[in-house]
Amino acid sequence: MNNAENAAEPPSYLRPPIFMIGRDSKGNWVAQEQNGARGGLFVDRVGALKFAKSENRKHPHAVVWVSGVLELDIAHAPAIAAERRLADGARHERRVA
Repeated sequence: MNNAENAAEPPSYLRPPIFMIGRDSKGNWVAQEQNGARGGLFVDRVGALKFAKSENRKHPHAVVWVSGVLELDIAHAPAIAAERRLADGARHERRVA
C-alpha cells in the first residue's frame, strides 16, 4: 500500500463496527460484529437488531443483513476482545501524554 492509500483510509479504531444480522442453520437469529468480538443468538429479528443498535450507539445504521446462513462464531472472540482492550489502552496513553 502506498502513502496515498494509507491517508485515504482511516485507522480501524475510527471506523464504526459493522454488525451482521441473519439466521443460522437452525433458524435462530444471529447478530455479530464483523470481527467476531461481540454477538449473540436471538429469538427474533427485532431482538437481533435491537442488540446491534445498542452495541453501536454512535453508528446505528452500521448493520449488514445476511441473506444466507450466518453462524455465530465465538471461537476467536476472546482474542479479539483482548486485542481491542490493548489498543484502547494504547490510545488512552497517547491522549494522556
